[in-house]
Amino acid sequence: MPPFFKDDGFDFSTQVALGAVYHRAADAGEVLATIDLIRDGKPRSWVDAWLSTADRVADEAEGNAGAGRTRSAACEFLRAATYYATATDMADGVGEPGLFEDIWEKHREAWDRFADLTHVERLAIPFGSSVLPGYFFRAGDGRRRTIVYNNGSDGPVTEAWTQCAAEALARGWNVATFDGPGQNAALVRQGLHFRPDWEHVLTPVTDHLLTRADVDGDRLAVMGVSQAGYWVPRALAFEHRYAAAIADPGVVDVSEAMTNHIPHSLARKLDEGDQAAFDQEMEWALKLSPRTRSMLVWRMRPYGLTSFYEFFRAARAYRLDPETATRITTPMLITDPESEGFWPGQSRRLYDMLGTKRTLVHFTEPEGADAHCEPMANGLRGERIFDWLDEQVSP
Repeated sequence: MPPFFKDDGFDFSTQVALGAVYHRAADAGEVLATIDLIRDGKPRSWVDAWLSTADRVADEAEGNAGAGRTRSAACEFLRAATYYATATDMADGVGEPGLFEDIWEKHREAWDRFADLTHVERLAIPFGSSVLPGYFFRAGDGRRRTIVYNNGSDGPVTEAWTQCAAEALARGWNVATFDGPGQNAALVRQGLHFRPDWEHVLTPVTDHLLTRADVDGDRLAVMGVSQAGYWVPRALAFEHRYAAAIADPGVVDVSEAMTNHIPHSLARKLDEGDQAAFDQEMEWALKLSPRTRSMLVWRMRPYGLTSFYEFFRAARAYRLDPETATRITTPMLITDPESEGFWPGQSRRLYDMLGTKRTLVHFTEPEGADAHCEPMANGLRGERIFDWLDEQVSP
């Protein structure tokens, strides 16, 4: 289909926003009216347009909440949270220090208002000397099968709803989601950063959930999206209490999303450990591409790094080797979308590495379900994933 914008980042974020319409986390008219105000490739235009829409919808939600119209208020706070999150996508390109964090706080506040109005429980998951914030959606009374949603490198908390919780709740699953190191509140408010050994994250989350009377420990599933398509398989090599898992898409080497886009001469400096030359050449190149610079700032923030060299080197630790993969015993569904933009071909590589029961599910352009995490096919994606989960974990 024709792109909405020539700028790839603008276009993909628009697809994500439109895809959220399926689960009422956006409204098609609001999305289309907003993008009509945006100048292609201009971050300030993008941020201003989405902030305007988000503020308007949030104001209407406040009015409805004050008047006791709870359902309308909850729906509007959810949409406002999506629009604030969409604004953050380009906030680093504006050049205003702190702008990302300021808009993110508005996103989280709107989401929390939605959560409180719909009786979603806040979680505080013990994590070393700290806690990880999270949310628990109860599908009903009694002990129930429960799915853990593991977000990606930069996914807002609203995507827990559109990519998992809405469909899961309709099928009788409890849903838990959390902010791991480098994600959302754990990053913005706590200053925790990414780590490759995600078993040290998923296992404390699992331990905490198993203390709950409403969670059936024999019927646990976990869904990892985007970069969590690496984190979840990595964790499951050591964490064996899950009956089923999703990797959307499969990721075996996170660093390829970065290193595949630099010239061979620069890659050699990375391999040789020449930090000064690598960072200097990156600085020269990025003077010609402010959009690429802002994208890298966004990608580097969760790693807690400012040196380009250190960022590229750190990403290389996020690899799933064949020996580790053979330790995975959990049945796994791996999505394989056509035109995967970040980790092309890696879903098949993960599938081939696994010795356990595994399923590879293709999503295609004629289905309108292509691209990273199938952004405009939340209906079809949810049907295929949760039908498979129903086969693995009995209702």
